Amino acid sequence: MPALPSSRSRTRDRNNVLSRPEFMSLNQPLRNSNSESRGTARRQGQPKHQASQPCDPQEPTESTNRDRKEPAKLPEEDCIQLNPSFKGIAMSSLLAIDICLSKRLGVCAYTSSSWGSVRSMVTLLALTGHGITWIFGTIVCLTRSNTLAGQEVLVNLLLALLLDIMTVAGVQKLIKRKGPWEMSPGFLDYCAMDVYSFPAAHASRAAMVSKFLLSHLVLAVPLRILLVLWAFLVGMSRVLLGRHHLTDMACGFALGLLHFSLVETVWLSSSACQTLISIGTLSWSSFY
Repeated sequence: MPALPSSRSRTRDRNNVLSRPEFMSLNQPLRNSNSESRGTARRQGQPKHQASQPCDPQEPTESTNRDRKEPAKLPEEDCIQLNPSFKGIAMSSLLAIDICLSKRLGVCAYTSSSWGSVRSMVTLLALTGHGITWIFGTIVCLTRSNTLAGQEVLVNLLLALLLDIMTVAGVQKLIKRKGPWEMSPGFLDYCAMDVYSFPAAHASRAAMVSKFLLSHLVLAVPLRILLVLWAFLVGMSRVLLGRHHLTDMACGFALGLLHFSLVETVWLSSSACQTLISIGTLSWSSFY
């Protein structure tokens, strides 16, 4: 009697090598490694009481919901700008040129620099535009002045110097730009609150003082030229010493001219100046 087809198939499956238990994994279909790793991680992260519960095939799992969501967007700072604006390119180029030229012009930054032999002279020139120097000199001249007109000019000059120091110190504290050579400020710089680079305090003060003296003093033409040249050299000396960039010096000049215009707008009269002098010298006789 011939054998039945079902018995033949069972005999063939029994003789098949792949039917053995150690080779059963070869008969399994291949699965995606990513989904398998996610499933393994999910199984490892589940508690034991959750792993023992059977999953409902009709209920969507958490991984399926995450896969259906849109991919998270990267923050703006991590994205590469493939098409930057013309304004951004221009500003970056000008900033790079400013830093490069300022470093090249810092020929007196150290004694070992190319112009290190004249560093002391350049430092002395920069000292003529320091805020402490001008405030102390203005107070000395005010104590020795005997005319009301002279005292009026000197009091307004003193107020202009104080305005310049406070404004420049506030802007520097807000911007916090370092110099081209990142040199530590000196003791007088800390006293005048000239710690950071932008804007240049010496350039602002020199521009304001020169414009103030040109407007309120009668000077000959050679002296007027020397006064303008002095203001430019004072601002340039800080660039040669490696303390400021060229843009710091230019913005300092513009800020000094703005301070002069503001002082001229709120110019104190002679009576107001005498009142301030009386308060400063603790002389109250003018009030009685």
